Amino acid sequence: MPASNDATSTNPTSPFTSWRGDHVGLRVPDFEAAAAWYTSTLDFRLIRTMALGEKTLAFLAPASDESFRIELIAGPGCAPRPAYDQLIDTHAVAGWHHLCLRVEDVDAAIGELKRRDVRIVSEPRNAPGLALRFAFFSDPWGNLIELTQPLWTTQAAD
Repeated sequence: MPASNDATSTNPTSPFTSWRGDHVGLRVPDFEAAAAWYTSTLDFRLIRTMALGEKTLAFLAPASDESFRIELIAGPGCAPRPAYDQLIDTHAVAGWHHLCLRVEDVDAAIGELKRRDVRIVSEPRNAPGLALRFAFFSDPWGNLIELTQPLWTTQAAD
């Protein structure tokens, strides 16, 4: 472990210095429906697909980001996730919780998602201790997505 708890410090002696975020895998029951939702509702781009038995794997990327992707693992055999309406209710389940995308303006992004009839799980609010403004929404399969922006880029109140 790094010798310092200072979040701004890096650990150049770590054997893992080359690690970078790449993608998150989302399990969905229907490839066509999921690909259509992510591309038409969130403006993601379908990068590539691959058959894997009864399932389809696909990489999707945000409209103008080449550094992060969502890997859809689609096909039969997955149990549905709960469709949460309140963020606090999502804390009752262990394991993977959400993926997060940094945006320039959380409020504007949530406004556009509402216009596109996306389920909003948590309205925009400030987390001063984290110096962030954030909100959550979910895809039609219950996968949570957080939007965040540095708090200093907004004067919005809680």
